[in-house]
Amino acid sequence: MSQRTFFQLDWVSILLVIILIGFGWGNIYSTTVTDVNADILDFSKIYGKQILWIILGFLLVIIVLSIEVRFYERFANVIYLVALLSLLGLLFFGKTIAGQTAWYSFGSFSIQPAEFVKTGVALAMAKFLSEFHVNLKNFKDQLKAFGIIFAPILLIMLQPDAGSALIYLAFAIPLYREGLPHWYLTIALLAGLFFVLTLKFGFAIVSAVTVLLLTLTFLLNKSKKKKLWLYIVSGFLVVGFSLSVSFIFNDVLQPHQQDRFDVLLDDEIDIKGTAFNLYQSQVAIGSGGLAGKGWLKGTQTQGRFVPEQHTDYIFSTVGEEWGFIGTTIIVLLFAVLILRLYFLAERQKSQFNRVFGYSVVGILFFHFFVNIAMVIGLFPTVGIPLPFFSYGGSGLWGFLILIFIFLKLDAKRISLN
Repeated sequence: MSQRTFFQLDWVSILLVIILIGFGWGNIYSTTVTDVNADILDFSKIYGKQILWIILGFLLVIIVLSIEVRFYERFANVIYLVALLSLLGLLFFGKTIAGQTAWYSFGSFSIQPAEFVKTGVALAMAKFLSEFHVNLKNFKDQLKAFGIIFAPILLIMLQPDAGSALIYLAFAIPLYREGLPHWYLTIALLAGLFFVLTLKFGFAIVSAVTVLLLTLTFLLNKSKKKKLWLYIVSGFLVVGFSLSVSFIFNDVLQPHQQDRFDVLLDDEIDIKGTAFNLYQSQVAIGSGGLAGKGWLKGTQTQGRFVPEQHTDYIFSTVGEEWGFIGTTIIVLLFAVLILRLYFLAERQKSQFNRVFGYSVVGILFFHFFVNIAMVIGLFPTVGIPLPFFSYGGSGLWGFLILIFIFLKLDAKRISLN
């Protein structure tokens, strides 16, 4: 990497990433340390391993920035195929942890390829949309784009890992930016809404209210005859989908996935059973108050009351030890980073760069939003880590690769002007 390109890197984004990683490690240390006088470089401990992941992660960043930008565009499809093979290989050589065969094991360390496949999908999507004269209003081109996304989703679901698979829906963001019709998003949101409402209130109530609302809307509409068929079809679709919810919930979803919806929708569920993680997380966040109890002073955190707090529930540590002020600062840091990357993506003149940038924005936003919504009880519990905070090298490296490939693309854009 030339000296000119180095100084053209967006150092605002880099500084935000470094700050978030620092905060993240501090909270991992708080959730896992048993002796405050212990050596932080003890690689047998979780906080020590995370330091090693961070150090190796920044060495990886140097490699990423040293690679010529044309490499990423030229070999995007090759990288994508290798990424898919890494997922396929899990079926034969993967390590099973908590019922999921999602890792390759190397001694005391494990690598989760799904975290790196996101980069392969982002590169392949950027190359497909930028080089093949794609028109996302065309159904065939839509199918091809969806195929790039759903191939890794299917392989991840075989592990099975619904949380990691869910994140790949973030690629809808670059597709919408490049012209995908908005009705796809509308249908997806309505399907999710009716699924949850049917679980909460039952098929009969949801169907009756829907038919009533459609009837009233039709009667109040001045051009009734021209749109009658639309109301009839909409009514049949809603009633039919609501009728299928019971089958999906009971026969398609796994028991632990059913429990997560039960926790989200049922206030009377056993807090010592399926709702234990969420309840303890909410207690920890609520006990932090305005300014928090202080680093290493959280009673829920130090008492290890929140299961897996150093991974999916790391945000509850922030809430307890740093309080409302601390959580607000962290949310603002993430928001500024996401908006900054959005600004960088929008200013790209190359469609390849722009699509890749929007992919990075979408993935980062989905991780951030879903994890925090999960921890505070607004979303069912799924295995989605908080970027730069949750323990693990795969997630950290995956985000560093994504972000710094994009920053290199952006820097090269400036240096060529």
